Amino acid sequence: MRIALSSLTIAATLIAAPAFAEFSKVDDQSEFMELISGKELRRPFVNLEVTPDGSISGYGAAWPVTGNWTWRDGYFCRDIFWGGDPLGYNCQEVQATEDRIRFTSDRGAGDSAEFRLR
Repeated sequence: MRIALSSLTIAATLIAAPAFAEFSKVDDQSEFMELISGKELRRPFVNLEVTPDGSISGYGAAWPVTGNWTWRDGYFCRDIFWGGDPLGYNCQEVQATEDRIRFTSDRGAGDSAEFRLR
């Protein structure tokens, strides 16, 4: 009986566990634009729109986020302001799955932020 319960518990855990898709590097601007076009980038307390015309807008922890972006040498390069304060210019590596996107600062060598695409 104990073995049957353990097996059921393990099976339920595996079924309930989310499927983790592998992220793949986004190398060109057209692929990036296809991913973000008409979608919002969301994570807890952050809601952003990155538009094909090069603008960034939204909110982060109730403060407005504004800025602009370009695509340079395979990287998403942005200059943003949060609550009116400059966060500076940074080129970031982009990786994506079907419904998520990850930005890693300093051309892939720094910190990462992952967003849902909605």
